[in-house]
Amino acid sequence: MKTFDCAAILFDLDGVLVDSTRSVTRQWSRWAKENHIDPQRVVEIAHGVRTIEIVRQLAPHLDAAAEVIRIEKREADDQEGVAVMPGAAELLESIPEGRWCVVTSGTRYLATARLKLANLPTPRVLVSANDVSKGKPDPEPYLMGAKLLRINPAECLVIEDAPAGIRAAHAGGMKAIAITSTYPATELQEADAIVHNLAQIRVRSTDGSGRLNVNVE
Repeated sequence: MKTFDCAAILFDLDGVLVDSTRSVTRQWSRWAKENHIDPQRVVEIAHGVRTIEIVRQLAPHLDAAAEVIRIEKREADDQEGVAVMPGAAELLESIPEGRWCVVTSGTRYLATARLKLANLPTPRVLVSANDVSKGKPDPEPYLMGAKLLRINPAECLVIEDAPAGIRAAHAGGMKAIAITSTYPATELQEADAIVHNLAQIRVRSTDGSGRLNVNVE
């Protein structure tokens, strides 16, 4: 068992709180075929990275902003197989208000749609692709989450499913727990702890100051 002492927990969304892997794979494969790009190449980099950066990298001749709107509307409409991750609701309920947030590489439109579909609460702080100039693995998204929570980044713990997110957390001076929902454990070794499901994470407030004790089984 590993234990982390922190002041707040910052969650990635897709693959952490919401199981949307199949939807992401379907829609990116569809887009790749439409643009004569190897779908496998796209899917390999699609998780945990902003849509606009994937489009710019693989199809620089396209209008990236327009493609983002098209792709993420398709993802929001594609609800087949999209569901709350086991243990997500219970884990969020165990964390005091104002001590957690969501930091996603998706747009705010897509993030709110996914949270609603999973019947999860929309947090007071939600950092989306719309809110930053650089996406993961740059630390900007997680640093913004910490800033909006008004908590020192070094006092934040991140829960992620993708290598890019783990690197973003570490670059921002934060610890990271990885969940093997999207990538195998062998690709998540940079994390400070690895779990197979959220039920392995237990959170309790240590005292009146609101500090959190996080146990990882």
